[in-house]
Amino acid sequence: MASTVGTKGLAADPPRGDREPSNQLGALIEAHKKAYTAFGKAVRETGGNSQDRDRASRTEETALLAICAYAAVRESDRLSKAGYLLEIEARGELDLPEHVQALLRSTMWNG
Repeated sequence: MASTVGTKGLAADPPRGDREPSNQLGALIEAHKKAYTAFGKAVRETGGNSQDRDRASRTEETALLAICAYAAVRESDRLSKAGYLLEIEARGELDLPEHVQALLRSTMWNG
């Protein structure tokens, strides 16, 4: 019940122009999308060996952790990061303790 209440406010998306990430965050998101696609391809390929899948999995995980760890200071970066990670979480893929640790550390401002 609490999670339902907490997510109701997320339904109203801000205007698209306000959600454009910085170049740095945008590059991290694109790198993760590419790594995720490569991992999916490695899993689907019948001729792919477990070493290729493991390597692709590690690359995808590293890319996702980089997004989690990104210290989003700008409002547009915070919205973009949260929106992207909510998509990942909806697929059930934001589930490791490392993800949570990186997210929490990213909120600690060192400025």
